[in-house]
Amino acid sequence: MNLRSALSLAVATATIVPVFCLSVGPAFATVQTAADASSRPTYAELKKAADDADTAHDKAASDKKEGLEKLKALFDALDHDDTNPLRAAYLAADRTATTATADRKAADAAVTAAEEKLKAADEADKPAAQQELETARTTAAKATDAERDAKAERQKTLDAMDDVRVAASRDYNTLTNAEKKTAEEKKKAHAALDAAKECVRTDDLTVLADGLPGKVVAGTTTDFSLTVANSSERTLTVRPLMLFRLDATNDRQHFMTVQWSRDGAPWQELAQREEHPTTIEAMKPGSSTDVRLRLTLAKDTPALKAYGLVAGDASDSYNPCVLGPMKRYDFSVLKAGSDAAEPGEATPAEVADTDRPEPGDTPQGGTSDKPVHEAGDAQRHDGDLASTGSSGALPTAAVAAAVVALGAGAVVVARRRRTDS
Repeated sequence: MNLRSALSLAVATATIVPVFCLSVGPAFATVQTAADASSRPTYAELKKAADDADTAHDKAASDKKEGLEKLKALFDALDHDDTNPLRAAYLAADRTATTATADRKAADAAVTAAEEKLKAADEADKPAAQQELETARTTAAKATDAERDAKAERQKTLDAMDDVRVAASRDYNTLTNAEKKTAEEKKKAHAALDAAKECVRTDDLTVLADGLPGKVVAGTTTDFSLTVANSSERTLTVRPLMLFRLDATNDRQHFMTVQWSRDGAPWQELAQREEHPTTIEAMKPGSSTDVRLRLTLAKDTPALKAYGLVAGDASDSYNPCVLGPMKRYDFSVLKAGSDAAEPGEATPAEVADTDRPEPGDTPQGGTSDKPVHEAGDAQRHDGDLASTGSSGALPTAAVAAAVVALGAGAVVVARRRRTDS
């Protein structure tokens, strides 16, 4: 690229188009009322805005890349392609100007020669020499005018090429600014979406066990229920978390089987890999739903401690992750034939957020024969969730792995952050 081309590009790109950023509001820190959220975009709207921002940025980035290739091709053609019309016009004008300059120099030389001849001429030859000088001067004047006109024409062709360079550079600058603008809009849209994904906590979504005895005899079946209640002001989609385990290593969990049922449906086994077996759709404010549970212990189950973890994990139009308090129910397993005339009832204890494992923690238990630590054990107090639950919520795959791998007395199950993937 020659100096003129570089200057043209510099002048063109000095004009910067202002960049306007997408404006988004702050994320929820708590579950808000319907009135509070009415002016806020829903999660679906935020997701669509982020998807649209991705699409817009991808197109802008593609347009910028294509525009740069076109700009390079144009500059190269103007500098090197003699078949380019603008360059061809310049080359023709340059040849004409070069010839005109040579003609003017020749005419000037002729004038100089005629002047010398006049000086050397005798009186008889002076009239002819004078005439020759005048003719040379007239020719030189015409040659000077022709050179001036030829150079002006050549400058026009240069200006035409520069105008094209500047216009093309400004077009590319527009594409560059568009890419910057869409990149900022994409960043803002995803920041708003990420803020909406943060888990929010509420005491208005509860899951409580009813009828779970404090003592259960091996070889028996016990029926009880979970009551899921939404006392918030929002309609929620609730996936009750329910996990029941013997306080023993994984190779002893087969002694206990738990089944569940809703709305009179057939009994289904609560698999260890599925801590959210059912979904309660559109649970309105003030409503509650019961989930029936059936706990069966094999006759050869040894005397052990056992526990259940229950909680309400939910979502609504504005928050894909809403978490109610988690409760732990401890109960005892008695050997077959034991007297459990007064079994009592297991009482709930709230599990502190600090007892939830951080992402990347190595699950305890697995196939080892060593018991894992009780909930609240200092050996696993690694996480400390903020009010938004952002630091301790494990992704789905990690939760599933933890539920399967944790042995007896497992640490509290990390709640699944059910965000849109």
